[in-house]
Amino acid sequence: MYALEIRGLGKTFRGKKLRTVEALKGIDLCVEQGEVLGFLGPNGAGKSTTIKCLMGLIRPTVGSATILGRDIASAEARTSVGYLPENPAFYDYLSAEEYLLFVGRAFGMQGDLLSRRCEEVLKQLELWEPRRRLIRTYSKGMVQRVGLAQVLLHDPEVYILDEPMSGLDPIGRALVKEIVLDLKRRGKCVFFSTHITDDVEKVCDRVAVINHGELKVVDRVENILMRGTEGYAVSIAAADGSVEERVVAEAQLQGVISDAVAAGRSILKVEPRRKSMEAFFLDIVGH
Repeated sequence: MYALEIRGLGKTFRGKKLRTVEALKGIDLCVEQGEVLGFLGPNGAGKSTTIKCLMGLIRPTVGSATILGRDIASAEARTSVGYLPENPAFYDYLSAEEYLLFVGRAFGMQGDLLSRRCEEVLKQLELWEPRRRLIRTYSKGMVQRVGLAQVLLHDPEVYILDEPMSGLDPIGRALVKEIVLDLKRRGKCVFFSTHITDDVEKVCDRVAVINHGELKVVDRVENILMRGTEGYAVSIAAADGSVEERVVAEAQLQGVISDAVAAGRSILKVEPRRKSMEAFFLDIVGH
């Protein structure tokens, strides 16, 4: 059973002047439990529309999807999901602590369990000190972290995050990456949309690229990076202690190493030169 299974998902809207807009065009995608999948695409590609369909916020025109084997149309499908919308909005007259207590009770959490989990996630998201301040006094990055706290609170099996790094400073982004990697280590499924390619490269097992409502590529991150190898940087130590840096093609690599060893020189480093995830993404979107 897949954590997330999407089959032929399509969504059509009525746009301006009653023109038909195909926001999604037959999306097929499966995500395993214990996997982190980055849903990558430019603005307006269909990322948020896909996520809203999965969460039951809008109905797909065609196709189907399941979460842990349960149809997305059922309320039960969402009991095991932690969801972060693209632009989270909260009851800003509450404090972060009060809001998390409200969310926990909505998921049936009570007593010591709820109190303990609130403390854990507030400390994890570095919100413990300002926990009793009203949310309306928080910065955009702090509001985003409140959103992540309510996602983690009931310890679900599946996490669906829409632009989770949005509005975060470098420290906040590093914290979220560590949280995602921890969820992966614990066997959770994380499905998150982004247009920041560096985030995908650092934490994802696979990447799915969507553009104009169509799924263009689904592949493992390491496969994409290996296919993007453009050559190798070789560091060679000379007898006088100097270091020569050379960039060679793959076909030349073995010969360069053999010649250096035959000449009594040391190979200090061999490092692949690869296209970045950003270059791969731009190639896909550009075509």
